[in-house]
Amino acid sequence: MPLRVHVDVVSAEEQIFSGQAEYAVFPGEAGELGILPRHSPLLTRIRPGAVRLKLPDREEYELVYVSGGILEVQPTLITLLADTAIRAKDLDEAEALKAKKKAEEALHNRSADVSYASAEAELAQALAQLQTLRKVRRK
Repeated sequence: MPLRVHVDVVSAEEQIFSGQAEYAVFPGEAGELGILPRHSPLLTRIRPGAVRLKLPDREEYELVYVSGGILEVQPTLITLLADTAIRAKDLDEAEALKAKKKAEEALHNRSADVSYASAEAELAQALAQLQTLRKVRRK
């Protein structure tokens, strides 16, 4: 029997995923983090992006968009406490494009009331959502 790890992905609003996975890939701050069963303990922040879960007996990944959060890894349990988490199939491309355009305009218009750091964060989230949508389409 292949090794598996239990994964919980939770946002402030709801539990997005809870189940067994063969492995999981998370958008870490310094790059992607691939976590296999029996991984050594780890606590780290994650950036906006796609979480890929390789579920048993499925060829395709389960994809979840996260806007950031905290990842805790134990040998038999992975817990992601996300600021915002949305199943990739539930992402709205029109909304993501609208958010991207708004953030780009705020970055170009420095006299706006929006702070530069806030506009950069919104742009990063919109781009991560669009990238997640592209991954869904490639399936």
